[in-house]
Amino acid sequence: MSSDGNKAGPDTAVESGLLVRALDQSESVKDKVEQCAADLSSVNAVLKEEITDGVPIQEVERALGLSEEVEVKVQQCAEDLATVNDALATEIDERINLEHELSKSTAALSHSRLRERRARHLSLHDAVTGLPNLALFTDRLRGGLAQAKRHGWRLAVMFIDLDEFKGVNDTHGHDVGDRVLQLVAKRLEVFVRGGDTVSRRSGDEFLFLMLEAKDEANAASFAAKIIDNVGEACEIDGVTHMVKASIGIALYPEDGLSPEELLKRADTAMYAAKEQKRGSLLYSQTGAA
Repeated sequence: MSSDGNKAGPDTAVESGLLVRALDQSESVKDKVEQCAADLSSVNAVLKEEITDGVPIQEVERALGLSEEVEVKVQQCAEDLATVNDALATEIDERINLEHELSKSTAALSHSRLRERRARHLSLHDAVTGLPNLALFTDRLRGGLAQAKRHGWRLAVMFIDLDEFKGVNDTHGHDVGDRVLQLVAKRLEVFVRGGDTVSRRSGDEFLFLMLEAKDEANAASFAAKIIDNVGEACEIDGVTHMVKASIGIALYPEDGLSPEELLKRADTAMYAAKEQKRGSLLYSQTGAA
């Protein structure tokens, strides 16, 4: 339906252009016909004068009669052309109104589609950082698990929590806190490779999906790099803010086969890392297995 509407706009514009040209030509013909009628009227007037000057009356009357018949027909043509021109002018107005309505409909449709895209984006992304939210992360994790199962890969789910972030919010306010979160999000995005995904779960918690993790050592080394990068000073309006990351790591297939299992066990490992001040901790190191 929208496709037909889009096509109708240019076609209608072309037809309107043709109608305008036809109206211009018709008006020109009408002017010429009216001029002819005026000329014939002048001729008839001359003929009538000649009757009074002694020209054989029968011949003059015959010529006058023929001329008057032609004058009537020409005048009728002029009136018919005027009617046609009125119809053309009405058609042009209708076409212009149609183009205007089509243009408004197209603009409304485009605006509606833009709102739909924005709404969909907001439903799947975090409003502060622009990162995928938990729903989108979970969906991508399911896709990652399907690939890992098919290709025999390992993958790692990392649960990241920011230490000392509450102090930033309490001391400097939520606006500064949001800017710190945005800076941390950018630092996490640096580590995204190929099908990896970083997400803001809520508050000061983030998630990282690491595809094709080779083994526990590989995942632990990757997490250590994230901790070093996130722990760098955050300069905001000339004020230095420091936050650190605690990371819990769960591996597929050792620590779980479903998104729910892996997220839960990464969460458990993160809290153990925070309590033990270890920076990062594998689920297998928590003793909870």
